[in-house]
Amino acid sequence: MHKTTIIAAAGKGGVGKTSICAAMVRLLAERYPESRILAIDADPAVGLAAGLGVEAESTLDDIRKRIVASVERGEPKEAVELLGEARFQIFDTMVEQEGFSFLAIGRPESAGCYCKVNAYLKEVISLLAKDFDYVVIDGEAGIEQINRRVMEEVTHLVLVTDSSRKGVQVAKTIQKVAKELVMYRQCGAIVNRVSDPSMLALVDLSPVEMLVSIPADEEHAANEVRGLSVFELSDGAPLLQGVKKALERWEIL
Repeated sequence: MHKTTIIAAAGKGGVGKTSICAAMVRLLAERYPESRILAIDADPAVGLAAGLGVEAESTLDDIRKRIVASVERGEPKEAVELLGEARFQIFDTMVEQEGFSFLAIGRPESAGCYCKVNAYLKEVISLLAKDFDYVVIDGEAGIEQINRRVMEEVTHLVLVTDSSRKGVQVAKTIQKVAKELVMYRQCGAIVNRVSDPSMLALVDLSPVEMLVSIPADEEHAANEVRGLSVFELSDGAPLLQGVKKALERWEIL
């Protein structure tokens, strides 16, 4: 039976989750050119689009807003039809690139939102994900949102942190919450942007396994300033080499 590998990234804001997700998509696309790969940007900042050099014209939230608007206008028939078409609309929202597809979730739902609509769309995403071999999800800070807005089951949860105490604490808290909210097969951490390797001895991620530490990457930082995607990085860039090691540890590459 076809099994989809679903990798979700979470962690404190500003630790480089998006860059790591973009690097994963590039490495998977290069290693498995025949596979179907889906990149999901679940962060409202839509940074993954820039990291992958993609223009996202519409998001899943645009579909949700259309359905909610028709409910609020008292047009349940139209709302039901829109829900029925949601699968096709999500396909239309996807951006097809060479080697991968891209889907942006958009803004988080507002309080008092239409839970049935959101639950349905989440179900549709989970169904669509099964059409792909690999799914990489760039989540916003925290894990609840991956469960609430995207899918309840991931095969690999990667916690991204820098070597700061706050980043490590957030990663450990997410792992604790994720154990109850999200079903996952494997969980590991990437310590990113390490400027002083001697400080790693002070980084206590237990009980989370540290997959790899990635040194500060000047080439990647310069590329980001210039608005270049992860596909413009040289093969030897520390970001790519580190993410490659992490995926190899999990036997994904």
